[in-house]
Amino acid sequence: MTAPLAARIAGAPISWGVCEVPGWGHQLPPQAVLPQMRELGLSATEFGPDGFLPAAPAEKAAVLASYGLRAVGQFVPVVLHDPGHDPLPEVETAIAGLVAADAGTVVIAAATGTDGYDARPVLDDAGWALLLANLDRISRAAARAGLTATLHPHVGTMVESGEETERVLRGSGIGLCLDTGHLLIGGGDPVAVASRWPGRIAHVHLKDVRLALARQVQAGAATYTAAVADGMYVPLGTGDVDIAAIVRILEGAGYSGWYVLEQDTVLRAAPGESGGADPADDVRACVAYLLSLAGATADPTGPAGE
Repeated sequence: MTAPLAARIAGAPISWGVCEVPGWGHQLPPQAVLPQMRELGLSATEFGPDGFLPAAPAEKAAVLASYGLRAVGQFVPVVLHDPGHDPLPEVETAIAGLVAADAGTVVIAAATGTDGYDARPVLDDAGWALLLANLDRISRAAARAGLTATLHPHVGTMVESGEETERVLRGSGIGLCLDTGHLLIGGGDPVAVASRWPGRIAHVHLKDVRLALARQVQAGAATYTAAVADGMYVPLGTGDVDIAAIVRILEGAGYSGWYVLEQDTVLRAAPGESGGADPADDVRACVAYLLSLAGATADPTGPAGE
């Protein structure tokens, strides 16, 4: 039996500005972020970038447990298109940590090999063939460990647009992490992807976006990082992504995975300091909005009541 939607809402450290990109913004420690997750009613989270939690798998799990949280997955950006680089060892390290924390999903992004998400090279057919083959290798390795591997379309990676997402779904057997914000910013339609590929969606990152700022990124008038700092991401239900339609489609199709509230945020200073916003305010609004959808989509005759 599928758990109710309200029991499948998770957090992510990036909503508190914790990011792997050098110079991203003020970085909060776990002892600031994790208690707030629990205070906001979240029972689970993704790990966050390397260095946020301890490196040792058992220690990662212990830190989360000490705050009453469980792990649901980890975002792992790896180079998949370079014949001189094998991504599997990096992914297997992440898998070990996820297994130790009883998490279910490894979230792969097709990294460019450079820092940040503001530019990317063009991938040729040979690069695409290797990328797709590596995704299948990763998917098999995750399955052997009892996990599900997903590909996360992400701005500034080798897979960001709707067209590139379709190429992955047609050319590889890996599951999809539907990131509603990155797909829109990358020129895709997250509602259309949810409608067309519900059976391939194994994990969801819920974001809402101001389309005007997303258009600036698409046109090259603003970098991704600058647009995030300018407020491109907004609380669910206040932007231009039809979050309600996506949730309705997925729940109607029997989706049983997590909805990870993941609003990319750049903190200019620590909360409470001059210029420092409190990221918990936006997460609180996102939780409230998703809980309102949970009530609207509850159906005792549907998947959750079977």
